[in-house]
Amino acid sequence: MPYIKPEDRLKYEHHLMSIKAGLSNHEEIPVGELNYIISTMIAELLENFGLNYSNGNKLIGVLECAKLELYRRMLTPYENQKIIDNGDVYYD
Repeated sequence: MPYIKPEDRLKYEHHLMSIKAGLSNHEEIPVGELNYIISTMIAELLENFGLNYSNGNKLIGVLECAKLELYRRMLTPYENQKIIDNGDVYYD
């Protein structure tokens, strides 16, 4: 879960604001740049904490949970609204 205490977030806010500003300065989602940011952070963690199965597995778990949380919190409500707007394909 990405929910850390507000006081623990403070140490990242300045850096995140800068990254968010850079990513927002585009006409479309800059997927290549976002992939670069995520990949370099992961590579740095593996360099600092060691490249081994356990650390790789932990980081893959973080990526998977971030993906699932994006779907659960952002895309599911969107999809539910589209069912209301356009009709359900499964239970018509």
